Amino acid sequence: MGVHVIKMPDIGEGIAEVELVAWNVKVGDTVVEDMNLADVMTDKATVEIPSPVHGKVLALGGKVGDVMAVGSELIRIEVDGAGNLKDGAAAPAPASAAAPATVAAPKAVPVPPPAPAVAPAPVAAAAEPAAKAAARPASSGSGAGKITFITRAVGDKPIASPAVRNHAWDLGIDLQYVMGTGTAGRITHEDLEAYARQGTIGGTGATGGDPRYAQRADEEQIPVIGLRRKIAQKMQDAKRRIPHFTYVEEIDVTELETLRGKLNQKHGATRGKLTLLPFIMRAVVLAVRDFPQMNARFDDEAGVVTRHGAVHLGMATQTEAGLMVPVLQHAETLDLWATAAEVSRLAAGARTGKSAREELTGSTITITSLGALGGIVTTPVINSPEVAIVGVNRVVERPMIRDGLVVARKMMNLSSSFDHRVVDGIHAAEFVQVIRGYLETPATLFVE
Repeated sequence: MGVHVIKMPDIGEGIAEVELVAWNVKVGDTVVEDMNLADVMTDKATVEIPSPVHGKVLALGGKVGDVMAVGSELIRIEVDGAGNLKDGAAAPAPASAAAPATVAAPKAVPVPPPAPAVAPAPVAAAAEPAAKAAARPASSGSGAGKITFITRAVGDKPIASPAVRNHAWDLGIDLQYVMGTGTAGRITHEDLEAYARQGTIGGTGATGGDPRYAQRADEEQIPVIGLRRKIAQKMQDAKRRIPHFTYVEEIDVTELETLRGKLNQKHGATRGKLTLLPFIMRAVVLAVRDFPQMNARFDDEAGVVTRHGAVHLGMATQTEAGLMVPVLQHAETLDLWATAAEVSRLAAGARTGKSAREELTGSTITITSLGALGGIVTTPVINSPEVAIVGVNRVVERPMIRDGLVVARKMMNLSSSFDHRVVDGIHAAEFVQVIRGYLETPATLFVE
């Protein structure tokens, strides 16, 4: 028997170190060739490290969250034959070692890393089955002053008549916590009165002993690793290095919404439904023709701003693992329905972890939207090294004055941030006003 040492491979693109985000094996496991041993994260994607041999895991070279140098020892596997570990080299190589990789080129799989395992909060009832917990009353105090409450399982509704429910409403009592003494656990008026009386024992007011108001001292520590660490580093770097300023403008999208509704009614069944996003993206594509300084990337170390003719639109997308920015390549070549289809495809890929690496890089300007939760105003953070980001707030119907009359109009704010080192305030305002013009007069989106 011998020992085969697998070192952190050179993933390419000049990457010198990666973060270990998941182990897929443990000491003692038997592995086979091409089996995924671990997931590591670069600045751009998560990469699987496959095994080049069959054998048994002897030792792991790091723990989840470690940043490991290329060439450092990743794992040791016991194999039939001599292996590749030389005599006298029993100790693991230090993490800083830069020995060449001995493993086959890894497969790039840009999936979000699994959420870190977190120990459950130290609550005594947490380990009980739901059914048992539902049937177990929680009690406080003792003797004549004992207060008894019940905690039902999720979805297990308390049984009570409409009159009892109205009585509970008047008393400010949540029936979820009242134990019923009637047939089949039905809650009665007497149960409510007893609950209300007992609620003052051992506490102040009606909340004494009520588990809804119980004092808590549990804590939960969540390691900031993987994609979450990359997001934190990128946001911190962007805010530290880029002097942001945000410009907010309100836009009347009443006509645009009317047009969108008609297009969906006519073509929705055959071409797919349109949201507002493809219209906004098209407006941005047209606006950067007049303001090329917005469709740019700034290398502040070299002191060079590169303006791009192609519009590679980043679209900030929330996933279970965190914020990702898939890129709509060459958005200037796409019509509304092609844009909508590509937005849907890229968003689905990001949320399921199936985006290709090239789909997550290379954006020249980014759009971010919180959809129906978009609020009134946001201050979006620039996706460095870009110099501009357009933030979309929610659409609300508000009374507006038009031709001296108060009318209902659908209004939406754009909250856009710019890099003040390369974008002047007047140009940012003019850029947003051009976008506003396209959206308030949507026919101009189709007139060249």
